[in-house]
Amino acid sequence: MIENGSIAVNGILSGMGWTEGDHVAGDNSTHYDVSNAQVFVQKVNGWWQFYLQGGAYNLPAIGTPFLSTSDTVKNIYGPFPQGYLKLVKGNYDIKIGALPTLIGAEYTFSFENMNIERGLLWNQENAVNKGIQLDDTYKKLALSVSWNDGYYSNRYTWLWGSATYTFNPVHSLAFIAGGNAGAYAKNTAATPLYLNNEQIYNLIYTYTKGNWVIQPYFQLTDVPTNARIGIIQGAGTKGGAVLATYNFKRGFSLAVRPEYIKTTGSATSGAINLLYGPGSGAFGLTLTPTYHKDAFFMRGEFALVHATNMTLGDAFGPTGQSANQPRGVLETGFIF
Repeated sequence: MIENGSIAVNGILSGMGWTEGDHVAGDNSTHYDVSNAQVFVQKVNGWWQFYLQGGAYNLPAIGTPFLSTSDTVKNIYGPFPQGYLKLVKGNYDIKIGALPTLIGAEYTFSFENMNIERGLLWNQENAVNKGIQLDDTYKKLALSVSWNDGYYSNRYTWLWGSATYTFNPVHSLAFIAGGNAGAYAKNTAATPLYLNNEQIYNLIYTYTKGNWVIQPYFQLTDVPTNARIGIIQGAGTKGGAVLATYNFKRGFSLAVRPEYIKTTGSATSGAINLLYGPGSGAFGLTLTPTYHKDAFFMRGEFALVHATNMTLGDAFGPTGQSANQPRGVLETGFIF
């Protein structure tokens, strides 16, 4: 990290490789790519502050096909995925720009999370939205409200709200809710039609003590029927996950993430597909051992997804008829 007065510059350079079974048609069983080549510039004091992030990145997630880093940058958030101006007064602040979402317990980029890949619940969430966010803290209660464009839609019809109560340094509880107050038929990699018109709710508990971090959370989503924009029969999801990590001595840690998600609707009712066919569900289990020393880090990962009530052709394998997908991932690099 480089500091010059109130300006700090740091970054990350990392690569990853993975192998998987039952890859879908058009994908390969092995991949190698840059996972992060990013620089972060920020001003963190005074009444006006800023954060700028630029470079290359990948957004791997379990149960989804591989997308190269170049295609991720090109088709998702571009070479400057996040950046905002922050105005501060006491416990109150306003952020304006490309902001990290308030939704979910997992962050956008691999180096920010316990695991290399994001999970099944994260696949239903947005990651970056452009807009304005207001934050305030009153004693143990932290509140945030955001007006934004949801799934990077460039239409500012989304509203988020977040309330986090910190009982003590060990226990906290957060409730987050948001949704699209309008309707928009746009459908791209960054702005998927169904998810960009959903409502989403999270309840997240965090336990932090000693070597442990344990974070169970519950998520509910609903995509309402709207034939005008191509949603003939809506659907939703219910899911839960536990994110847990234990920090051993000498720079070693182990993270585990069990999770389950279930979608509503059925193929016979004409419901939209939010997972592996209308009415499908999935179990996921991810294990991530990590070693870090100074700026260097290395971590491996084993993940397994098992689909339930799937529609043949919509799951794993070259013909979409396999219920299981195992995957192994290795990521290593430097944070400076």
